[in-house]
Amino acid sequence: MQKRHYAVFLLSWLFLPLTAQEDGFVSLTNGKDLSNWETYGGKAPYSLDGNTITGTAVVNTPNTFLCTERTYADFILELEFYDEAPLNSGVMARGQWRQQGDLRRIYGYQVEIDPSPRGYTGGIYDEARRGWIYPVHYNDPARSAYQHGEWNSLRIEAVGNELRTFVNGQSVANLVDSLDDSGLICLQVHSISEELAGKQVKWRNIRIKDNATKADRKRAVLAPQENLLVNTLTEAEKRQGWRLLFDGKTSDGWRGAKLNDFPASGWEIVDGELRVLAGNGGESTNGGDIVTKEHFGNFELVFEFKPTEGANSGVKYYVDPELNQGSGSAIGLEFQILDDERHPDAKAGVLGNRTIGSLYDLIPAKPVDVKRNKDYKINDWNRGRIVSKDGKVEHWLNGYKVVEYDRFSQMFKALVNYSKYQKWDNFGQWPQGPILLQDHGDAVAFRTIKIREL
Repeated sequence: MQKRHYAVFLLSWLFLPLTAQEDGFVSLTNGKDLSNWETYGGKAPYSLDGNTITGTAVVNTPNTFLCTERTYADFILELEFYDEAPLNSGVMARGQWRQQGDLRRIYGYQVEIDPSPRGYTGGIYDEARRGWIYPVHYNDPARSAYQHGEWNSLRIEAVGNELRTFVNGQSVANLVDSLDDSGLICLQVHSISEELAGKQVKWRNIRIKDNATKADRKRAVLAPQENLLVNTLTEAEKRQGWRLLFDGKTSDGWRGAKLNDFPASGWEIVDGELRVLAGNGGESTNGGDIVTKEHFGNFELVFEFKPTEGANSGVKYYVDPELNQGSGSAIGLEFQILDDERHPDAKAGVLGNRTIGSLYDLIPAKPVDVKRNKDYKINDWNRGRIVSKDGKVEHWLNGYKVVEYDRFSQMFKALVNYSKYQKWDNFGQWPQGPILLQDHGDAVAFRTIKIREL
C-alpha cells in the first residue's frame, strides 16, 4: 500500500468511531408537532416551531411538564435552552409520575434552570420528594456557568446510578443515587405569580443517545461527587479519603461517652440504621450519648438522620468526654436535631438558636446565600453535613448551608460567654475531639455516617 493511500485509510479509520457515536443521537422533536410528547401536571401551554419547543407561564395552574411518550434508562441528553428571567424551569431526567387527585404529578430528578442570583442552573432537585440533592453550593465555580439572556447548552449523562450535568461545557453536578433507574424526559414550566404571566422558556436541538454506557460520557474534570447510596462509599470517595464511621451492621468504632464500651441498652442496630431508642425525654438518661473512639481535627462529616415526632437529639463535634462526668450530655459543639414544630426547645434560647441545624444555643440555622426556609422532614431521612477546617465551620441541612462561623473569632467567644457553655474553658476551641450522637430520650435513627480528614 502506498504511503498516501495508507494515510487516507488511517484517517478514515480514526474518524469512524466518532461518526458512529454522533449517529447514536436522535432528535426528540419530529419538526411537525408534539404528538410524541405528553403534558402532565398543570395547564401551561407548549408549542413547537421547527426544532424549538416553547413553554409559556400562566397563572393559577401548578407546575406543568411536557414529557416524552416513553421512558429512558441509561442515556445522554443534549439540548439548548433560553429562559426569560426570573422564570424558573428545569428538565426532568428519569422523571416519575403519580396520580394526585385530578393531577398527574411529576416527581424525581430535575436538572434546574435557575436565572436567580442563587445560580443553581445545572443542579439537581428531587422534585416533589427530597428537595435539593445536588445544590450548586457544592460546586461554587459552576454557579456562573449560566449566561443570562442567551441560549445555553445543557448535557445530562444518566448511566447506571450516576447522574452528571454540564452547562455550557462546565461540569455542574456529579450525583450517585439509586432511587430511580429509568423514567421520563420532561420539560418544565413552573407555577408562577401574576407578574410572571407570559414569560417563556425555550428548548431546541433536543437530542438523546439511548442505552448509553460509561464510554459515552464526557471526559472532563468533574464536579465534586455527592453520593447518596446508603452506608456505601464509591471508589471516588475512597480515593478522596472518605471512610464510614458506621458500617451499617456493628457498633465498631463507637463507645458510650461515659463508658469504655458501647451501651448495653438504649441503642440498637437494625436494617442498616443506628438507632437511639425512646426513653423518658431526658438528656442521656437511657443508653447515654455515644462517641467515636477516634478524635478528629479538620474534617468533613456527612450523616443522615430520621427524627420522630417531638424528638430532640444532636450530632456533636470537638467533644471533651472528660467534662461533665455527672448527669446530662457530654460537652461539645452541636448540630441540633429537633422537631421544631412540637418540641418546646425550639422556642427557648435566643432568636431560634436551638432549632434544627443550628449551632445549639449559639447560632440559629438560617440558609446562607439563598432565600428559603429550612427544609427538614419528621419520620423521614434528612441529610446533615459539618465542615470544619482551620477554625472555619459550616452546617448544612438537606442541601442548604444554614450556619457558618469561625470558632476562633472574637464573635464566637462573645456568643459562648452569653450561653450555657460559658463555664467550660476554651469551649469549642479544642484542637480535636470525637464525634458524638446524642441520646436525649427520644427516638432518632442515623445512617450513612462518613468522614474525611481535611
